[in-house]
Amino acid sequence: MDTIIIRGGKPLHGTVKISGAKNAALPILAATLLVAGTHIVRNVPDLRDTRTMLQLLETLGATHRREGTTVYVDTCELSGAEAPYELVKTMRASVLVLGPLLTRAGYARVSLPGGCAIGARPINYHLKGFEQLGVRTILAQGYVEARCKDVLTGSTVYFDTPTVTGTENLLMASVMATGTTIIKNAAREPEVGNLVDMLMTMGADIEGKDTDRLTVHGVRSLQPATIDIIPDRIETGTYLIAVAATGGRVRVEQCNPTHLPALTEKLRSAGIAVEEEEGAFTVSCSEQVERNQCRLRSVDVKTLVYPGFPTDLQAQFMALVIQAEGTSIIHETIFENRFMHVAELQRLGADITIDGASAVVRGISLEKICGAPVMATDLRASASLVIAGLVASGITEISRIYHLERGYENMIEKLQALGADIHRSSSTIV
Repeated sequence: MDTIIIRGGKPLHGTVKISGAKNAALPILAATLLVAGTHIVRNVPDLRDTRTMLQLLETLGATHRREGTTVYVDTCELSGAEAPYELVKTMRASVLVLGPLLTRAGYARVSLPGGCAIGARPINYHLKGFEQLGVRTILAQGYVEARCKDVLTGSTVYFDTPTVTGTENLLMASVMATGTTIIKNAAREPEVGNLVDMLMTMGADIEGKDTDRLTVHGVRSLQPATIDIIPDRIETGTYLIAVAATGGRVRVEQCNPTHLPALTEKLRSAGIAVEEEEGAFTVSCSEQVERNQCRLRSVDVKTLVYPGFPTDLQAQFMALVIQAEGTSIIHETIFENRFMHVAELQRLGADITIDGASAVVRGISLEKICGAPVMATDLRASASLVIAGLVASGITEISRIYHLERGYENMIEKLQALGADIHRSSSTIV
């Protein structure tokens, strides 16, 4: 099995370009099922998850071709309405085909989702919302079976907790429902807004983009669309944190700085210089110490729904503050099992204690952060181990890197271009 080998201690310098957002591409690719025709989706990252979604679309009868970062999806002929376990088990976002299949075919059978093991992420919010639109749902033998009795009917749906995929699924299910659907306490993430753009380009009538109240007036028909995927804010944040952790100066291009307000505030509080301009960040250390590292200050973080601090950057930020002066408290409010990376960071020397939903991180000196064999447990945890490995002295070997490949396009090559000593290996080191 392949591993990543990192020889740490080198600051990062140069320019890195951000890829399209995985979490925007997946629902938009699913949305192509809504209407027959050829859809053009630009800036699609070539990742394990996007390939899985395209494979799922093919299982349902669609075809596609990729030209660079542009994907052409032909959904003229649907031959099925079932998302099998073999595909869904690897990627939770597969559940996003429920909404468009209900709209187009009136029926869907989708395996209960898998993906990263970072806590319970039930789809009960999706199902409750579907039922309010007139859908009958059954859970049987590990599958969700959903069927419309007649046509979908607009209704008011309230989410007790904002859910990104739930909001996206209900949007796709309601665009052609009769009457008006109001989604209250909707997720406000930029990826949801990107889907709204896609649906409106197709002819949907949606009000309230980027707010927690979405109003969908059902339309009678849709047409194929051309859409650009937004930059990946989590990839952007990961590189900002990597530079902050290792030192140096890097310009991060093809991103949207307005999508990361909480992270940039926390980085500045830690002593990092972050300059913003349209479509780019420049990140550097305001103070340099031994090994060209930043003099970091401890910072407390609490993960929240957007526009709060992203749970998908929590692990990476923890890898940053293990070297900060003082004690940082990281409180996780989104997922109950998202500290699995802590044990692996401890193998590198980090001083971290778990206290319920909080991690207490006591900063240690750089010479105490040393390379070791570690194992990735989920997508974002794998990114945190890469950052910690870039900081650590000696060699860090990361196994189970398929997690990383689900969400980061060409990460090894991008870091190499910034001066990191990192490579993929097909055999373990001795």
